[in-house]
Amino acid sequence: MRLSCIKLVFMGIIRKTKSVAAVLQIFEEQEDAQSVVHLIELLKDEMNRTTVYRILDRFEKDGIIHSFNGKDGLRWYAKCHGCDSNHHVDAHPHFQCTECDKVECLSLEIEIPQVKNHKIDSTDILLMGQCEACRH
Repeated sequence: MRLSCIKLVFMGIIRKTKSVAAVLQIFEEQEDAQSVVHLIELLKDEMNRTTVYRILDRFEKDGIIHSFNGKDGLRWYAKCHGCDSNHHVDAHPHFQCTECDKVECLSLEIEIPQVKNHKIDSTDILLMGQCEACRH
């Protein structure tokens, strides 16, 4: 999925700055989820951590990426598929390898239960174990 400048303008980001383009490029090139620590490290020569967080927050609000908590409480980010600024449809589990720390979205259907007198906005479901590469 290529995220274009046109989509960014449509989704509410007015300009495709160098900083926005740098963060966007990471998500265009990587299928796996990225930790916020890794993103900040990758982008440290181009922008400060505040700018990284601001762009990630904007992308999440616009339905370009979604976030979830990993095993150590770190925030992880992955591309959305079929989301927009009005509705996120990423209620899916994530898998984190306990050996190599790789995190991936799992395309498993799960049903989030309705809770009487509550409105659920999001959920984090994290499965942990060994990935295919580490098992062999």
